[in-house]
Amino acid sequence: MYMKFSIVTFGCKVNSYESEYMKQQLENSNYVYTDDRNVADVIIVNTCSVTNTADNKCKKMIRSIRRDNEKAILMVCGCASENHREDFLDLGIDILIGNREKSKVVSLIEDYKISGEKYIKFYDSRSGIFEDMRINDFSLTRAFVKIQDGCNNYCAYCIIPYVRGNIRSKDFDECVEEIKTLVKKGHKEIVFTGINTGAYGKETGKYDLTDLIREISKIEELERIRVSSIEMTEITDKFINELKVNKKLCGHLHISLQSGSEKILKLMNRKYTKAEYLENINKIKEARPDINLTTDVIVGFPGETEEDFQECIEYCKQVGFSKIHVFPFSSREGTKAASMSNHIPNDVKKERARRLIEIDKDLEIKYNERFIGKEVTVLVEENVDGRAIGHTENFIKVALDQELEENKEYKVIIKKAYADYVDAVLK
Repeated sequence: MYMKFSIVTFGCKVNSYESEYMKQQLENSNYVYTDDRNVADVIIVNTCSVTNTADNKCKKMIRSIRRDNEKAILMVCGCASENHREDFLDLGIDILIGNREKSKVVSLIEDYKISGEKYIKFYDSRSGIFEDMRINDFSLTRAFVKIQDGCNNYCAYCIIPYVRGNIRSKDFDECVEEIKTLVKKGHKEIVFTGINTGAYGKETGKYDLTDLIREISKIEELERIRVSSIEMTEITDKFINELKVNKKLCGHLHISLQSGSEKILKLMNRKYTKAEYLENINKIKEARPDINLTTDVIVGFPGETEEDFQECIEYCKQVGFSKIHVFPFSSREGTKAASMSNHIPNDVKKERARRLIEIDKDLEIKYNERFIGKEVTVLVEENVDGRAIGHTENFIKVALDQELEENKEYKVIIKKAYADYVDAVLK
């Protein structure tokens, strides 16, 4: 009799990729996936620890699963368990690991089935090789490929370097072969994912992200290459030139800013000045005029005055982002920011977040309105309530009032723009 399993994934695209890998490994070993956790024999929770809220959501989910599925084998992994090891010991978890050994998911579960003994294993060292995972297909139209792990930046607010380790990269040839396999399965768009994607190959010096982009661009059936996010310090003139000449490379970059205040950037231990950031932004816009530039901003960082926040607002307008993901500062124990003085009250953080979100909505609409009446190409990803939904290469979400074939590109004309999507009709 086949055992059923379910996976709950929190957090980033890296976690999504790793969950997809675990799913395929279990299916290859005759386990059957189910979305219904109530009938699952095995439940895996892949956790996130980017904020306190993420930690709490993960713990709440684990408690709920254990309460409602007493007999199921419960495996927990990921950043939250890595970051709060002691807190997870009394949650009734059968297999508890951090970010290492996800690739051993089948053997961990099989061993537990035989022994019935809890398995708890963590690694203390930040060093380590790239834990290679390779998927043959992906559940979404856009296929994620994890090419990098770890971070060496140590931004003052961020716990991720401590739970993901040093930068390390997937072998160049392994990346190319995995992507070729995914394209043969019908995926037209590949999304590079990593904790610090732009640092791909940096630890070896043999190759970099642009080299990989150039190589997989030779795959004829591959139509889109998307970089999910990238640090400004990793955007080189070589990369910008590739953005200019390579039309397979999507015209959307998510480049975290975190603050538009020079003082706060220094306190955050970000590795650029406002002038350096803007200089590269202008180069990018010159290379790809219609590029969609999105970012992250933390409001209410310790020591941020109203003047600092106003400086941030004006800078975001100057850069001209098309979307700002706004996060009130979340103090993470073990980071430099946690021990700083002048922490901002929660009500002030919430108010600043609200004000910046309002500006974000205006920026989104302004960017989308630039394309009204223009012809664009949309890759249809799903049909919802009789409407086809997809994205353009520069990541504008498009809705059409008819159902269309999924994983197929269509020429459309944009008719109306909103903050988070546009309406369009077939050309």
